[in-house]
Amino acid sequence: MRQIIFGAQGYALGTFDAITTIYPNRQVECFLVSSLQGNASALAGRPVVEVGAFAEGMSQEEKKETLIYIATPENVQDEVQNILDGYGFGNVVRVDSNKWTELMEQYFAKTGDCKILASLPSGNNKPDVSIYMAKFFKDRELRNKYDIPDYVQPIQVGTANTDVRICDLCDNTGDNISHKNPNYSELTGLYWAWKNALCIGQDTDDQYYGLCQYRRMFELSEDDLLRLPDNDVDVVLPYPLPYEPNIHAHHERYLKEVDWNALLTAIRELQPEYADYFPQVLEQRYLYNYNVILAKKAVLRDYCAWLFPILERTEELSDPKGSERADRYIGYMGETLETLYFMKNAAELNIVHTGCKLYT
Repeated sequence: MRQIIFGAQGYALGTFDAITTIYPNRQVECFLVSSLQGNASALAGRPVVEVGAFAEGMSQEEKKETLIYIATPENVQDEVQNILDGYGFGNVVRVDSNKWTELMEQYFAKTGDCKILASLPSGNNKPDVSIYMAKFFKDRELRNKYDIPDYVQPIQVGTANTDVRICDLCDNTGDNISHKNPNYSELTGLYWAWKNALCIGQDTDDQYYGLCQYRRMFELSEDDLLRLPDNDVDVVLPYPLPYEPNIHAHHERYLKEVDWNALLTAIRELQPEYADYFPQVLEQRYLYNYNVILAKKAVLRDYCAWLFPILERTEELSDPKGSERADRYIGYMGETLETLYFMKNAAELNIVHTGCKLYT
């Protein structure tokens, strides 16, 4: 049976890596896209092909013998399914959040590149967990409702820029940068947590704080939570997405060179040790997306104290400056800096990984 992957970005490459590693006898023939515009001509040594050109001349029997994995963000999988249905492809597997987590657990268990939360021994002590879920008043309503765990508290981000209120907790109280949300995106929620929760009270090893988004949330079972303190977990991060040839090339799609240079200058000024390590990170394939994180209170506080001065200095060095724009570029930089910080400190911190659910 022919094996094909629909998609040509991080999810598709990760799916390819997982399938060909877990099942070495399976050969992925190519990657399909609806249009070649904005996509590479090849990925993982396989051609990237427009679905129309791929389907041309195929018989119905050939289409039945073709297995296609939809490896795109979950919110566009219905659209992809409709495209494939239109061309007569019925043998389809959706790589949704659950399937992605399953693949990543098997893949990283085999490669050893990431430590897996679910593989840790079960624990007995329940941690004190607080995760702030960033919500914006213009967020698209979800088609599928879901129950929010008790330890997740919605926080409205960008509250300073609107009179609309959608959450009891807002990021414009206390010490905050709520007005910077058009550039910082969900990170104004993390800043609020840093200044108004992480810097208050005593630290204990069973206190964990984090950030998620209303559409992107960790998949944490009760057993996963119990694993945190008894295994002395410092940080939980989502399984990273791979990019080809490296994450530097990936970010060139989202950040202008002048902004990238501003970030590099800020790191050299404020954290020269990290600036020396940064090229190694940029040349590797894995990126922690979405600014989603869960960590011990002290660990997350240290990360925020490192992160936000760099972002503030980047704003000052940008052209135009951060105060003169609203294009979420700081939020994109946050993903790269999260990757830099935790890869740089991987030997000192007990970092584990789990799935990240995308709600649609």
